[in-house]
Amino acid sequence: MEHLVPQSSPDPFAWARAAQLEAMDELRSVQARALDLFGFGSHECPYEVIATGPHWRLRRYHGSRDAPPLLFVPAPIKRPYVWDLTPDVSVVRFCLDHAFAVHLLEWLPPKGNDSPAGIADYVQALLSACRTIAAGRSGEAPIVMGHSLGGTLAAIGCALQPSATRGLVLLGAPLSFEPGSSAFRDVVVEQKIETPEDSTIPGSQLSQCCALLAPATFVWSRWMDAALSFADPAALDLHIRVERWALDEVPLPGRLVHEIVRWLYREDRFRRGRIELEGRRLGPQDLRMPVLAMVNPSDEIGPRAAIEPFLAGMATNDTRIVEHPPEVGVGLQHLAILAGRRAHAETWPEIAAWIDARAGSFRPGPPARRR
Repeated sequence: MEHLVPQSSPDPFAWARAAQLEAMDELRSVQARALDLFGFGSHECPYEVIATGPHWRLRRYHGSRDAPPLLFVPAPIKRPYVWDLTPDVSVVRFCLDHAFAVHLLEWLPPKGNDSPAGIADYVQALLSACRTIAAGRSGEAPIVMGHSLGGTLAAIGCALQPSATRGLVLLGAPLSFEPGSSAFRDVVVEQKIETPEDSTIPGSQLSQCCALLAPATFVWSRWMDAALSFADPAALDLHIRVERWALDEVPLPGRLVHEIVRWLYREDRFRRGRIELEGRRLGPQDLRMPVLAMVNPSDEIGPRAAIEPFLAGMATNDTRIVEHPPEVGVGLQHLAILAGRRAHAETWPEIAAWIDARAGSFRPGPPARRR
């Protein structure tokens, strides 16, 4: 933790806060190991790493390589296995069973000698992953699928270089940050970030900030979900697995956090056509491809109001918003599309059909589920 607070810091409480965060990280690690002993650890599908960068690596899951390629883009704050949580609620397994060629962009924690990374660096990582996939498939670009902040970054990358992808699926990914667009947006814009841009922000600090800023979303709703799950053993098992995943923090570059808060949440630059990358100003008109957005009416981070105004400003008419219902067992409703049992039974077949139509492939039905 020494790199977080320099010895010359004038703040007399800086070391105390660093020690507190370090103790919090260790406590969460102890809790995670305890849950692992009870069988709630991750059991991910086999994969291989086919490309790497300064803060990312690209996974390719074992399965069909001749099928339409997909690229999953998780939010960078947590480890990505919420996409592959259990055999019954796994986006990775569902897409493999549907005979897609599945890839995932895994975000890596900053290293001490890394230069501070911001939105532009993460967008370039996504485009590098798309080029790697296309190079191995005779130029066939993937359909990109992003959850939460991962979807926001994916949309910016697709706007910067539309030819790199064939379509975009947004899963609770906010693109519009007007006042009132989401409950989470309104509390974020009022906060001052005291951590320097050239620092690394521990995952436990980010989780603590979210809990303090929006306790109704990140604390009370999780407790309510736990209480409701006790009536359903399968929901309770799922809830505990989500809680175990939530303990796997990933630190973020201070520059990325500052730019997300300033450029997106406060200034709404992307929707207003004012986010600048590579000397260009990007906005909805630059996102020229089919877009499918999945929203949950109970999601306070990426609801319909945080997506619909952006899609309305796009040049293409091939956009669609689909609502999926709230669920029990998912901890946060923001995770229902990835970990919800109803989402996997009812919503993911609809997503797969949309991808099939845009990928130019038709299959009469998925093969038998793997176990």
